[in-house]
Amino acid sequence: MFQIPKPKKQEQDAIIVENVSKRFRIPHEKNTRLFEHIVARLKGSSSTYEEFWAVKDVSFRVKKGETLGIIGENGSGKSTILKIIAGVLWPDSGSVKVNGRIAPFLELGVGFQPELTAEENVYLYGSIMGMNRTQIKNKIDDIFDFAELERFRNAKLKNFSSGMYARLAFSTAISTDPDIILIDEALAVGDEAFQKKCFDKINEFRGEGKTIVFVSHGMEAVKQLCERSILLNHGKMSSIGHSEKVVNDYHVDMHIKEELSLKKQHEKMNEQVAVKEVLKETAKSEKIETQVTSAQDRWGSGTVEITEVKFFAEDGSERHVFKTGEPLIVQMRYFARTKIEKPVFGIAIHRNDGVHITGPNTKSHNNVIDSIEGEGIVRYIIDSLPLLKGTYLFTAAVYDFACVNPYDHHEKRFTFKVVDGEIKDYGMLYIPCRWEYH
Repeated sequence: MFQIPKPKKQEQDAIIVENVSKRFRIPHEKNTRLFEHIVARLKGSSSTYEEFWAVKDVSFRVKKGETLGIIGENGSGKSTILKIIAGVLWPDSGSVKVNGRIAPFLELGVGFQPELTAEENVYLYGSIMGMNRTQIKNKIDDIFDFAELERFRNAKLKNFSSGMYARLAFSTAISTDPDIILIDEALAVGDEAFQKKCFDKINEFRGEGKTIVFVSHGMEAVKQLCERSILLNHGKMSSIGHSEKVVNDYHVDMHIKEELSLKKQHEKMNEQVAVKEVLKETAKSEKIETQVTSAQDRWGSGTVEITEVKFFAEDGSERHVFKTGEPLIVQMRYFARTKIEKPVFGIAIHRNDGVHITGPNTKSHNNVIDSIEGEGIVRYIIDSLPLLKGTYLFTAAVYDFACVNPYDHHEKRFTFKVVDGEIKDYGMLYIPCRWEYH
């Protein structure tokens, strides 16, 4: 009996990445010439290498018509995985299957020749991207129109600015009519108006049902363009799912790393304070007069010393990264070598670009301290932190009651950061307000 053949099942996945790993070897010695390699061999030595896994056991699928985001910090493997999908790099293990014609927007303009004209380069670049001469000829007017470079059609590429160069490359690449588009930060070309054109074109591609893999450090662009995203961390996939959730996971990772980095920096600063304290005691036992330090970021007589500065959250945990609106507690330990009448403790907060935000002290706030002697603690407490997202430098100091003679002054020595929470205003300070409309 004659049987009608069943239609083949349409492939739903445009890209299938399975257990892909890629490593590079980083040489410990740099022998750039053949002579150096020969000498090293004769000496019985050879260059040693360190293995670096740019991508490790990464697996995911991209459905046809889907726009997938890939995010992560620098060195996380984003560009490497994109190059493997494009076929520019081969994985050391694992496999990649691609169903459709790819246009990789990886390094725009690779293959351009500076001595050729813009038009000649469009033909050259279009050929590299898989178009024949007739196809390029039919689209070349549109390419120059989109790039807004019609006037410079016959100009040599070596006379182009970097922005013009990138615009021409982008315009040529998008004219190839691909099924799959790989974008590696390629939308940051030209001025703001041209970038908007690029985003509009990508949205047009999305509307046509093309598959897009979008690598970017711009989290808002990822959330806007991609329903689903992947987070890479040191070459491994640490999160996959809805872009809002993955971007949040990225911010959590960044906050943890920032917290650890600032903690190490803070501990190092407090260790330096402790070392100076030991030196001070040694000088005292040997009856040597000395000041706290003559460094640019710390000065004072040393009669009272601030021996430790730490930042705390409301729950008592030590922190260095805070959210706008959270409580911030700064604890300053001190040691007074003798009884000091009416000392004044003060602080200052500067943004890391040098803008002075505030500089209160115990005297100006009518918290007069009668006297101190020996060890003690002073706390500076902000019930609701008004600072918006940024990096801030903290100054701690103790002066005499006239605020003229410093006992110990630590100028911008302690760093903390503020990140977005529920409050995401723009600027430097959060000012509570209300909106009305009629």
